[in-house]
Amino acid sequence: MSPSFCFDRPDTVWGDAMMTNLSIAHDKHSSHPLDVIEQIVDDNDWISDRRSDQEMAVQVPGHWCDYSLFFAWNDTADAIHFTCAFDMRVPAESRVKVHELLVLINEKLWLGHFGVWDDEGLPMYRHALPLRGTSGPSQGQIEDVVETALLECERFYPAFQYAIWGGKSAADAISAAMVDTVGEA
Repeated sequence: MSPSFCFDRPDTVWGDAMMTNLSIAHDKHSSHPLDVIEQIVDDNDWISDRRSDQEMAVQVPGHWCDYSLFFAWNDTADAIHFTCAFDMRVPAESRVKVHELLVLINEKLWLGHFGVWDDEGLPMYRHALPLRGTSGPSQGQIEDVVETALLECERFYPAFQYAIWGGKSAADAISAAMVDTVGEA
């Protein structure tokens, strides 16, 4: 049996980023790639909308904001495309600075990347999971993708805030966001 998880403790440190502990539950075998995701969503009591066999939208609470997760299954590519968007907009006058920030942030990532949906000015983490030749994603794979996205979004959300609303340069925003804090105020 493969595990699913619950987003329940945003207080454990993993490297430089806040680690979320995901409690494990077991599920049954899935017949469609989005079924695995749907089981995880149900286990966590997250709000979701499975629009079709190709798309699912999910809302996940975070420390800084609620995150909008979007999963899209592509039969032709045999891949799941995943995004985790912030609840923030990048004003047109801040786009150049934020694009500079994206370069600095993406240099620090091992999986996925950040971008801005230009039409909406929406910052988001993106990743694709190719599944050609497999029977579908395991819950562990989906857990890794979602957990990584949430960790990185929580880690870099302040950098976006510093650049957009704090007037900081991209370099200053990333430096300020990378400072490790100890304890709580």
